[in-house]
Amino acid sequence: MITSDYIQLMARYNRWQNESLYAAAGALNDEARRENRGAFFRSVHETLCHVLWADKIWMSRFTDYPAPVGGIPSSTALHVDWAPLCDDRRTTDEAILDWAAGVTDDHVKEDLTWFSGAAGCDLSRPKWLLFTHFFNHQTHHRGQVHAMLTSVGAKPDDTDIPFMPGL
Repeated sequence: MITSDYIQLMARYNRWQNESLYAAAGALNDEARRENRGAFFRSVHETLCHVLWADKIWMSRFTDYPAPVGGIPSSTALHVDWAPLCDDRRTTDEAILDWAAGVTDDHVKEDLTWFSGAAGCDLSRPKWLLFTHFFNHQTHHRGQVHAMLTSVGAKPDDTDIPFMPGL
């Protein structure tokens, strides 16, 4: 079972890694960010849009955070332009940090019931499992972005948690 300390650590890790990837991606031109590089969500831009969309949908389930429009297929078009994507990412990361600061160990033990568009029905799962999925999903797709960026010579930061500044 995970703890509130884990949630807070992963929220800080999420922001650190997003800052790194967005800085590295920001050094590319828009064409390079949008080029189909064979990833599941094709490009750096589309994958970053999907991760942000998913973070927002989960935050809307965990809190009163506004849910994004559309579903997984349209998640890659959350933001057409780079600057609004960057701004929304920073805002959402701050919301994740604020949420994480309020999570208690008792909260982690509760269940959550929500309607899953992907499954097409209501689901109920332990929050500790959903919180783990939330952070795992981010890490999974950021790994894809990291690979796309390094393949074109961009230099994101290390991804190892023990090397995160401030530990």
